[in-house]
Amino acid sequence: MAVNLIATPAANLYPVAGLRWGITQAGIRKADRKDLAVLLLDPGASVGAVFTQNRFCAAPVQICREHLAQNNGASHGIQAMLINTGNANAGTGADGLARAHACCIALARALNLSPEQVLPFSTGVIMEPLPNDRIAAGLDAALADAKLDNWANAAEAIMTTDTVAKAFSRRITLAGKTVTITGISKGAGMIRPNMATMLGFLATDACIDQRLMAQLAKKLAEGSFNRVTIDGDTSTNDSFVVIATNQAEHASITSLDSQDGQALFAAMLDIAKQLAQAIVRDGEGATKFITVAVEGGKTEAECRLVAYAIAHSPLVKTAFFASDPNLGRILAAVGYAGIDDLDQTKIDLYLDDVLVAKDGGRFIDYQEADGQRVMAQSEINVRVLLGRGQASDTVWTCDLSYDYVKINADYRS
Repeated sequence: MAVNLIATPAANLYPVAGLRWGITQAGIRKADRKDLAVLLLDPGASVGAVFTQNRFCAAPVQICREHLAQNNGASHGIQAMLINTGNANAGTGADGLARAHACCIALARALNLSPEQVLPFSTGVIMEPLPNDRIAAGLDAALADAKLDNWANAAEAIMTTDTVAKAFSRRITLAGKTVTITGISKGAGMIRPNMATMLGFLATDACIDQRLMAQLAKKLAEGSFNRVTIDGDTSTNDSFVVIATNQAEHASITSLDSQDGQALFAAMLDIAKQLAQAIVRDGEGATKFITVAVEGGKTEAECRLVAYAIAHSPLVKTAFFASDPNLGRILAAVGYAGIDDLDQTKIDLYLDDVLVAKDGGRFIDYQEADGQRVMAQSEINVRVLLGRGQASDTVWTCDLSYDYVKINADYRS
């Protein structure tokens, strides 16, 4: 059961001019489920992306990187994306690359494009051959379904162990023009930054210079998808794609530091955060959504080290699941995070507004009942003050429950 998360109604997801989604059931792993999606981009769209840092990356990730490099600044550009669930096409060697290429070729032929104009994405079980014949057979139905207002179905079609479709949308005014931003994501387990077993597609009809897209995708990921963790496992298939269709009829944004650039970035980051946090809220077996904020560090990097040490700790996460204020586990995680010159006598720890530890020891007025009250909530804020400087950083995570083990033990069955 997702933590305070419900699917956005289809009527609240705004179409993005210049993009069409087509969905079908290709029987890739299971029958009677949406498992194949095509995303069609009108000519002139700008595309940027970031991918997993796992060195054992999947075949589609390798091909996406190649195709994006070949299309960077090109006049024709990326015009189609192909997403399948049920099979990750990872750990499949040369055969996996050949099958992913075959899927790109099949879609390119159907659309009269070159294969390099197609980006493939896969998610699902690792080390099983991709059924590219089923994907190719499903393309006609997916293309026939392609339409502007298909974001809700697309959000369902990219799900694996997710329990809620993840999609958000908003509109802003930019240079006197209405600009639309809509995005979808998937992910529930094997989630850790840089990036996670997740797919994310964030699109806008704003006009953005292609040369900014890689920078924009990286900055958006840093503020959203690279701030979430469920289980500390970095996937083989993580992909976050940012698309600008350049159809909003305002002057093209050539700098993210411009007034329009900053306004657009802020709005897109808001949607990216919602998509990233939705993944944590729908974490496999999650019952609680936890914000870990670390303040008073010398650098953001060391604050992030501490935040992830807390967020990744199975002892901390199981304590949250049990609503057990065994909060020495949090202090222990702070201590082993990797800050060699950390002074424990300067550390304060809060749960929401409850001061638990002061100057490295239990606060004199702290009552365990207060900690238990906070930990029983479905949403919890952990705040650590390091007393070393002015830097801060935040990550989002969830608890670790019995169901997480059950889901992952039974995943292939």
